[in-house]
Amino acid sequence: SQNGQQQPQTLQTIVVTGSHIRRVDLETDNPVVAVTAQQIQATGALTLGDVIQRLPVITGGLQNPSINNAGGSGSTLVGLRGLGFSRTLILVDGERINNKDLNTIPTVAVERVEVLTSGASAIYGSDAIGGVINFILKSNYQGAQFTANYGISDHDDGARRGGSFMFGQTSDKGSILAGVSYNKFDSILQANRPFAASVQTVTTSGGHLIYPIVAATSYNLRDTVYVGDALNAQFGCSTPGQTLSLNQDVFNSGKSPTGPGDYHCLTAADAYNFAAVNYIYTPNERTNAFLKGVYHLSDNVDFYATLYHNKTSSSAQLAPAVFGVPTTGVLTVSKDNYYNPFHVDFSPSGADLHLRMLPIGPRVFSNGNTTDQLMTGFRGNVNLFGQNWQWDVGYNYGHTSTINAAINFPNQTAILQGIANPSMLDPATGQVVCVSQAGNLNTIIDGCTPWDPFNLNSPSAKAVLGSASSAAPGLVDTWTIQRVYHAGISGGLFDLPAGTTQLAAGVAYQKLYTNNVVGQSLLLDPTTASCQLGSACSAHLQGGYTVKEAYAELYLPLLKDLPFINGLNLTLSDRFSKYSDFGSTNNWKVGLEWRPIQDLLLRGTVASVFRAPTIGNIFGAPVSSAPFLGHDPCDGITAANPACVGVPTDGSFVNNAEQFRSDGSKNPQAQQLSALTSGSQAAGFPLGPEQGKSFDFGVVYSPHFVPGLSASVDFWRIYLNDTITPGVGVQTVLDQCFAGVLTYCPLITRAQSGVNAGQLIKVIQPTANLGRFDVKGVDLAANYRLPQFSFGQFNIGLQATYMQQVKINSAPGSTTPAYSVAGVMGWFGSDLANVCPSAGGMCFYPRVRGQVSVDWQLGPWSAGWRMQGTSPFEMYGAPDAQKDVENLWRYGTYIYNDLNVGYNIEPINTMVQVGINNVFDKQPPFLGGFRSLNSNTDPEDFDTIGRYYWARVTVKF
Repeated sequence: SQNGQQQPQTLQTIVVTGSHIRRVDLETDNPVVAVTAQQIQATGALTLGDVIQRLPVITGGLQNPSINNAGGSGSTLVGLRGLGFSRTLILVDGERINNKDLNTIPTVAVERVEVLTSGASAIYGSDAIGGVINFILKSNYQGAQFTANYGISDHDDGARRGGSFMFGQTSDKGSILAGVSYNKFDSILQANRPFAASVQTVTTSGGHLIYPIVAATSYNLRDTVYVGDALNAQFGCSTPGQTLSLNQDVFNSGKSPTGPGDYHCLTAADAYNFAAVNYIYTPNERTNAFLKGVYHLSDNVDFYATLYHNKTSSSAQLAPAVFGVPTTGVLTVSKDNYYNPFHVDFSPSGADLHLRMLPIGPRVFSNGNTTDQLMTGFRGNVNLFGQNWQWDVGYNYGHTSTINAAINFPNQTAILQGIANPSMLDPATGQVVCVSQAGNLNTIIDGCTPWDPFNLNSPSAKAVLGSASSAAPGLVDTWTIQRVYHAGISGGLFDLPAGTTQLAAGVAYQKLYTNNVVGQSLLLDPTTASCQLGSACSAHLQGGYTVKEAYAELYLPLLKDLPFINGLNLTLSDRFSKYSDFGSTNNWKVGLEWRPIQDLLLRGTVASVFRAPTIGNIFGAPVSSAPFLGHDPCDGITAANPACVGVPTDGSFVNNAEQFRSDGSKNPQAQQLSALTSGSQAAGFPLGPEQGKSFDFGVVYSPHFVPGLSASVDFWRIYLNDTITPGVGVQTVLDQCFAGVLTYCPLITRAQSGVNAGQLIKVIQPTANLGRFDVKGVDLAANYRLPQFSFGQFNIGLQATYMQQVKINSAPGSTTPAYSVAGVMGWFGSDLANVCPSAGGMCFYPRVRGQVSVDWQLGPWSAGWRMQGTSPFEMYGAPDAQKDVENLWRYGTYIYNDLNVGYNIEPINTMVQVGINNVFDKQPPFLGGFRSLNSNTDPEDFDTIGRYYWARVTVKF
């Protein structure tokens, strides 16, 4: 056919996601949510991630371009059932791919998306715990198509542009489909949205939320110091632990050196609003090229190949770098430094000095990603046992390369020498020089340039910092390679009265390998938990493993055309997997379909599921992180404990970095800790797979007396034991050691003396099998294609997920209780960070997440209205204050409305579409800066851009 339409086909057997058996039935024992190419186009989205992340079955932690802090890769990673993206398998045309980023898959080439919402480890192996998302590419395409897209927000920012060209040819010798696409998204700064323009915290009073505008950071606009409460008293500071800040006029003048009189007690007016320079939407640009072809070598043998290439450039931007003690653990200033007005040593065991490197400018994390995927092989038909069988022998190759660059980070090696050593004025030259002995000009240190760390606006500081940050950016080049060799066969075994018994079986051999090259400036020193650039440190990762697998699936049609048994079918599946790194695992699945009458399908599946450790889980070297701490168990101790080495035992100790005091109140001086996340090998923790069970029982009703109507309800539950926790939470490490699990104690380092005695200097967060994850809920779906009216054809759709339970026991036997978090927004500093893949452990598990659509068609006109939203939810002020109403924050229902209108100009084969997303400009919930590292809200689940207009033109040839 012409104009890019697909060739008409007769009804034939197909493979539905969740099974290797070829069947005529579209509805089986597997619950599958389908998204068509037409539905994707109606959203106006340029990337598949923007479409799939909206589905109600997607919940919990995910990643998208709205995540700036701990994001910026331009990728969208989604997870089913709130289990995280590591427990959701992504397929293209039924085959495993190397890069799980949905945005690397060419949108224009996708015919439909099938989302399997039950565990399928017996069918596909590791990762298929929450389910499977299978992107099925177009085939038998005839014609050519060109598209052009443009979008802009109601704030006149965040522009996006894109275009694609695709062509296809089909003949009796085979078919070919090829094309290219390009899209670009402009950045948006948090300063451009009122709810995110400043760092805010949230308090409660009488059960009501209060949002004071307070920039909350210990690294403020100007240098801040703490040298003990005695000095504080001289400045009239009555609050213990209150720091001093450099006077604004002194900073403006660039005065150097400063004196004690140039400081005052820190107030809210001294705070630095680091939010304004952060992105609320990260810039990203991508190019896709794809090819899919089939060549008929004979009547019974085909050669096939699918290849796609993606190149993505993106970046994140954060406030200028911070530098100081005790949290970074590297800055030292000699008491005999010429510029030191306090004449005391600043170090992890001495006084505190916090610097915000404003002269250097914002930190930028640039990301370049290249993905190549090739799926090729031979397939055909053969007659066995008088039955038709299909066979497939193939090779699947994936290569992903990522280059990360850290820009505007000062080289600490270059700047430390100038402040750590004594320095003095040389009367002969009038220059300040470094000396190895205080006051002795005969000990000048060559190559050492003194500078003033107590006023970063001074000439000496700006010169040294500018030079130290102008060198080449810190680079990390990482590549991952996947090779899969597979062979499979499926067909009929013998006929039964109810149908043909069918078997699918196969084998696979998989090799995975990862390696990276870390630039010297970013190479982590595990002893200091730092690197030359101070943060964004990385470490060498190299490792791999192999997997040998064999699977079989048996379909048994048991009964048919009996009273109350229109059909009864049983499916049995099993998969054996042998991993070179941890050993073997066997997973099975039992599925049952029962049709009491033709209109009604009762279905159920029970399956064992597993997830193998990744290469990073096992071989990952220690890398720096900056987590928050909820509450230090060593606060106020009066007896020695192995978790509290160095902590005074007089009951006076309070951790300065924790977010919540023992009474549940917020600590305004909370700081991010210096920590190292590590793979299991480096931390000495043995690591095995996660293992659990998946249950699904559902009903599908399609009444013949209401043509066009279909509805389904599915009850599901998934539980996992021995969950793989990358970077076990700092809270868990402390709690486990404090409770007597001594294997965790060597991971904790505290200051042993001085004014910071007992404060945490470094915590190693290992990767370990730790805890249990248990989720259950209900899915509801309905679709009704109304009869044709004179005023058009209407179609109404509904999808919703009710999350009955999300129960997380992050560390069995610890002092930390299990969390039941359905309907609750996650918090920082708690063990939710162990299971939420997003920054800082922010996870949202709404009780109800739903989507309603109304589509209309009349001649060349089409239109659609979509509503999606979440039910009311709660957030607790602190994990140990869950029953305290003063710490319970409630939020209402959030509903977004999208509108699209299209007109098909038939004489020139051109479709014009326009749309508005978030029609009523619904603003996201305000969570506060301490609840989210991004934009005072949750950018994973709520729209942070606001009302958005888009247009698309599609021309077919």
